[in-house]
Amino acid sequence: MSEKQSTTGFVRAATRSINRAEIVDQNFIRFVQEWDQSPPGKLSNRDFIRAGVALTAKDFKELFESQMLSRHQDIEARAMRARNEGFYTIGSSGHEGNAAVGRVTRHTDIAFLHYRSGAFMQERARKLGIDMVYDTALSLAASSEDPISGGRHKVWGSVPLWVPPQTSTIASHLPKAVGTAVAIGQAKRIGVKLPIPDDSIVACSFGDASANHSTAVGAINAAQWTAFQKLPCPILLVCEDNDIGISVKSPAGWIAANYSDRAGLEYIAADGTDVLDTYAKTLEAVDYCRRRRSPVFLHLKLVRLLGHAGTDAETEYRASVELETTEARDPLLVSARIALEYGIYAPADLLNAYEDARRRVQAAAKKAALCPKLTTAEQVMAPLAPYHPDKVNAEALRSPSKQARISTFGSEEALPEKQPPRHLSIQINRALFDLMAKYPQMTVFGEDVAQKGGVYTVTSGLYKTFKGQRVFNTLLDEQTILGMAQGAASMGLLPFPEIQYLAYFHNACDQIRGEAASLQFFSKAQYQNGMVVRIAALGYQKGFGGHFHNDNSFTALRDIPGIVVACPSRGDDAAMMLRTCAALAKVDGRVVVFLEPIALYMTKDLHEPKDNGWLFDYPASERGVPLGEGRIYNPNAKDLLIITFGNGVPMSLRVAKKLETQTGKKIRVLDLRWLKPLNAGLIAKHAKECGKVLVVDEGRRTGGISEEIFTAIDEHTGPGVVKKRVTGKDSYIPLAAAANLVLVSEEEIYSIAKGMV
Repeated sequence: MSEKQSTTGFVRAATRSINRAEIVDQNFIRFVQEWDQSPPGKLSNRDFIRAGVALTAKDFKELFESQMLSRHQDIEARAMRARNEGFYTIGSSGHEGNAAVGRVTRHTDIAFLHYRSGAFMQERARKLGIDMVYDTALSLAASSEDPISGGRHKVWGSVPLWVPPQTSTIASHLPKAVGTAVAIGQAKRIGVKLPIPDDSIVACSFGDASANHSTAVGAINAAQWTAFQKLPCPILLVCEDNDIGISVKSPAGWIAANYSDRAGLEYIAADGTDVLDTYAKTLEAVDYCRRRRSPVFLHLKLVRLLGHAGTDAETEYRASVELETTEARDPLLVSARIALEYGIYAPADLLNAYEDARRRVQAAAKKAALCPKLTTAEQVMAPLAPYHPDKVNAEALRSPSKQARISTFGSEEALPEKQPPRHLSIQINRALFDLMAKYPQMTVFGEDVAQKGGVYTVTSGLYKTFKGQRVFNTLLDEQTILGMAQGAASMGLLPFPEIQYLAYFHNACDQIRGEAASLQFFSKAQYQNGMVVRIAALGYQKGFGGHFHNDNSFTALRDIPGIVVACPSRGDDAAMMLRTCAALAKVDGRVVVFLEPIALYMTKDLHEPKDNGWLFDYPASERGVPLGEGRIYNPNAKDLLIITFGNGVPMSLRVAKKLETQTGKKIRVLDLRWLKPLNAGLIAKHAKECGKVLVVDEGRRTGGISEEIFTAIDEHTGPGVVKKRVTGKDSYIPLAAAANLVLVSEEEIYSIAKGMV
């Protein structure tokens, strides 16, 4: 081979052009045209190419075709953007070696992929005869006929190929990938039938820059933490290392130095530009992962071609000589050299194959550009928050069998409805027992929830009754907890993760905002990960306070499309609402957040010490509270309506009684119970009947739910309703008695309410 034909010494002739896509394209054509070596012989389709690599010439040709199709889709994506027919130009060029990973893994090995996975998808699609060229063109064109997202985003995804869609993820998909790997073994242990074969593994790809993200660091640590304890975690972590993150270079050798010698993590490296080496090393990695049910870190050294995206001007931060050196390592040039050197293709035949791939991609793009788009907000939002109220309510009211309940609680006499009235934490605990009896696939997990029974003993006894396969402690990482919930749901479980405090949720908000809650939206509701996230929340906790344990703001949750936020203020409501929450997750795959007011966990009294006014009977197991249904106190009162939730409910009831005693005025109190979606019709009905409304919102004044309640009244009742609000201050909550200075007080509620009546 002459120097100009060596893939490491190949130098482009045209230096004036700044279109790197055109340069890379012409590099390949010229390399093949100028090939002047005669192969030692022509391999038959059944011949193996390289010693030690179980890949035939036929296999190689298919891999090479996937690489070429992926490359042409990158080039065509830019042409589509120039014609205003396509809307995404982050490509896979330089990463085409991941076609080998697509070939070696099964189509039932669930894959969580980053955005440079075009060749992987082309190769995996081959297993089921899916036309990924056209599907990708539909996605690039944002067509409503795109089979995975329906035009909502350019994603790699497929239901039959077990590729849940990811958007432009920067490591945020790793926690749920690890969670899925853990759930495969867990589902088997508790007798839940998996939707994939029992020996399946999880494949998860990410870049070298993303490997530095705290989400990736936490997820990989969680995989190691699991494997270190000899628990199954069959995940193939594919780090596609191209040495750069947009414009920031990775330190030379960093990934290998960081990940090659870690407890509980097998490390295997491959030359990702050489599809034969990648194939051989991937075979080794997948075999290890599948047999040992243990995590493997597959480190593929690759290059990034054509920049980060179509708008990325690489020449601003990379010298021309560096770009040319990188382009000389093009994996398609390496594959071309193998094909020509071993006589798998003659030069003319290879050029024909390359141009055939181009024509196929261009034809698909032309066809996709003419396909329909999303044209209404209703179409866009259709899969966001599926809700079938009749089915959900029927499921919520479906009681566990009597025998299952007796077995769970120990005897018929021990059934919770036969016990005296109890406070909130006990009733939540009893409801969890009931739900665990009802749903064999339900799991409860989080920090301290098992033997300890949670910081506030809300999960006390669950571990002893249902054992560690269904009730278990996790490591201290909220991202991992919520990632495990997503993984569990994807494998057919019904997860009830616990986040210890509302303030801790903010450490991992994107696992709900960007991942769990978006899955149905970006998959046309073809994928679901229904869950009920329990969070000890809100303010007024005494003796153990401060910002992290008295977080009164749930504004971040209210902003997340599609989720349900529930907040009971009393024990019987909590039990019935939990039944509906479980039904929402099971029937419609909804992501539900259940806020439990810490200060009301142990509250027994309402008006006077030892009056037991806030203790309630456990509701029969066939009772529930439909989504959006509030609780009305003093329904015939019309002098003032107080709208509130959580801690505001008992405070408002005390104020109502005091004012009635003093003034004779009767006050109606509406406990919202469901904070998202907000029942605007319910609010408007009672606001109109009373004419005066006081909103008691313990959240902050800015961004609190009182703003939405005011808007609902204005939009649904018109002018005439007098409105005022009492809110927390725009402040973090300090320690001890100073907390009362920034939280809503009964005195403040009383003062404003008295002025209104």
